[in-house]
Amino acid sequence: MKITMIGTGYVGLVTGTCLAEFGHHVTCVDKIEDKIERLKNGEIPIYEPGLDTLVNKNVTEGRLCFTTNIAEAIPEAEAIFIAVGTPSSRRGDGYADLTYIYEASKEIAGYLRGYTVIVDKSTVPVGTARQVARIIRKENPTADFDVASNPEFLREGAAIADFMRPDRVVVGVESAKAGQVMQEIYKPLYLIDTPIVRTTIETAELTKYAANAFLAVKISFINEIANVCESVGADVTALAKAIGMDGRIGGKFLHPGPGYGGSCFPKDTLALMRIVQEHGEHMRIVEAAIEVNAAQKARMVKKIRDMLGGSEAGKTIAVLGLTFKPETDDMRDAPAATILPALLEKGARIRAHDPKGMEEAKKYLPAGIEYVEDAYEACGNADAVVLMTEWNQYRALDLDRIIEIMKQPVFVDLRNVYEPEKMKSLGFHYTAVGRR
Repeated sequence: MKITMIGTGYVGLVTGTCLAEFGHHVTCVDKIEDKIERLKNGEIPIYEPGLDTLVNKNVTEGRLCFTTNIAEAIPEAEAIFIAVGTPSSRRGDGYADLTYIYEASKEIAGYLRGYTVIVDKSTVPVGTARQVARIIRKENPTADFDVASNPEFLREGAAIADFMRPDRVVVGVESAKAGQVMQEIYKPLYLIDTPIVRTTIETAELTKYAANAFLAVKISFINEIANVCESVGADVTALAKAIGMDGRIGGKFLHPGPGYGGSCFPKDTLALMRIVQEHGEHMRIVEAAIEVNAAQKARMVKKIRDMLGGSEAGKTIAVLGLTFKPETDDMRDAPAATILPALLEKGARIRAHDPKGMEEAKKYLPAGIEYVEDAYEACGNADAVVLMTEWNQYRALDLDRIIEIMKQPVFVDLRNVYEPEKMKSLGFHYTAVGRR
């Protein structure tokens, strides 16, 4: 099939590349000329393991191309995926900003030729697909099209595997014709018995928000339990393992830490709250999860401060990891973006290292942070080490070397990577999250 992908951000680029790997002919469109030129030259603007190889393979084999010319990409397309950004509104009210969705819809409308399925791939509030259809009909009353909702469930750092072997694919359609097109697009997944959940458009739109909200609640729950563990002298690691063995609960997302972040959970939980409020409903559990997440980040600041004797002023803090999770360069709503400015404000000197995220971090973090190319360089003469993100290369640090080069042997493990008894035996003043 001939498919056009509007937007070459994280979702658009991964989705377009994987659809090309399925055998479809995919044209990715973006207005940012520099990004398209970089992609044409084989440069990938985001870090996602394996994506560069897959992009270059499909470009070489003629199934994937990039352009800024939407007029060339639309007329021949049998399906057009809209995968542009839907950030939180700049007003700070939690609503999703749908400006890019609606602009893309207007641009698409004038170039439609023959029957086309317009697929909302971006995470959008309930009712957006109806608005997209209304805009296209207004701009081009004779257009022959259907709108479908096909939310993405890609984990950064594992997006290619998630697309190629997903837990399920959710497709919201109204017509049998649109359903057939979507079935053809995902035909390779039928061959490996992937569940395809076909539902109404509104249900599909809400499913994405419901999934992310549930996971955010799960993270906030284990973080609150971790805080209780600290108060009563229990160990949250053993507790999470025990409750995760219950088939009704499951062990995923039961890892305590400095709070959730990234491009999805923070904005999607807020957007869901606005959806339910608009309809006169309540979701107090999700509201509480949002509050717990904010409090958890503040608690981490206090944890670091307490380990430094009650004040970070004049102290050098080595920070290992800046991105919201490993295997990505994404800094959106990363805990580091909340925690580090609070420490800087109180006079801390911060020396930071991250395997992939330092260039992005400079866009999100205030001036004054020193970025270094080596984890051990960050730790040299530091008053404390803060393990912020659990990159694999931080899981087997030379701890003897670190304690030797530090000014004070303070180690704040916000990801529970190391064992307290081992750290104590090495001479560290060690603290983690939810552990004695």
